[in-house]
Amino acid sequence: MSDSKMSRQVGVVLVTHGTFGTGLLEAAEIVSGSQDNVRAIGVPPGSAVDSVVDAIREAVEQCGATRDGVLVLTDLFGGTPTTLSLSLLKSYQLEVITGVNLPMVVKAFQVRNLPLKEMAGQVKSAGRQGIVVAGEMLSRRSGSRQGGGA
Repeated sequence: MSDSKMSRQVGVVLVTHGTFGTGLLEAAEIVSGSQDNVRAIGVPPGSAVDSVVDAIREAVEQCGATRDGVLVLTDLFGGTPTTLSLSLLKSYQLEVITGVNLPMVVKAFQVRNLPLKEMAGQVKSAGRQGIVVAGEMLSRRSGSRQGGGA
């Protein structure tokens, strides 16, 4: 493994409505352990746009936008956290993924050594795979074991 691959660590910034991102970060660190170069920015109702953009910019800079890049995870496409995060795309080495869930954050922690775009693809896939209607899965499994009907 090359030195650059071993030493790469893409930063992770969660930008969400309210304290959702802080809760996700806390839960992900319970699963994966404490992480460096990770921040959660909450956007409370009525926040001043300039102060939120400044907070996102500061988090992105602290998490390594000038080194290996930063993956920004937001909660809702079209929402203020996403819109304000997207405003920084041209200024920094960023990828923004919307619809954040816990499997995405855990996966982000696991693949931080990958190039930013590759990491983003894996995180997006983990988010989709983490959405399961458990009852449907259980009924399929029990149906295959029972061999059909009643």
